[in-house]
Amino acid sequence: MIEIYQNLYIGTQEDYEVAVEAHETWCVVHACRNPYHCLAVTYSPLGTVPPDHPEHLVARRGNRLMLNLVDSRDPADVPKEAIDAALRFIHRCLSEGRPVLVHCGFGVSRSAAIGLLYLAAYTDVLPTESLADAEAAYRRIYPPYRPGRGIRGFIEAHWDEYARKRVTA
Repeated sequence: MIEIYQNLYIGTQEDYEVAVEAHETWCVVHACRNPYHCLAVTYSPLGTVPPDHPEHLVARRGNRLMLNLVDSRDPADVPKEAIDAALRFIHRCLSEGRPVLVHCGFGVSRSAAIGLLYLAAYTDVLPTESLADAEAAYRRIYPPYRPGRGIRGFIEAHWDEYARKRVTA
């Protein structure tokens, strides 16, 4: 678990289960379909949740946000609605002074990418002129960053939108 910004941590499923789960003050983004989204929406990891289900992509339970997000090889499989919900949730929690953990299975692809996009859209920590420059700077902050093909393709496709966002409120 590495703090990438004040009170914003990126980590693994183990980090959540060992260090954060028992603490009610933390906000958590579960950037993984299995087991958290599956359990919240009550479907089998081998099954799917119907596309018309109100929590098909994002389920919120108190201070926890569960994303229906897999580390696919296809960028089209990364739902922008889920990424945007995670970024808004992180920002809201940080604005309330609460620590936030964003995790996926191993803390290298999905959660790490959400961290990169949060820093690009909501802070001035990273350069935003090019994704390559931002990733180089981010790797100094979060060395485990190694996005899978699908999540990397998603970031490439939407980089300008997030990098130019610079949300201040």
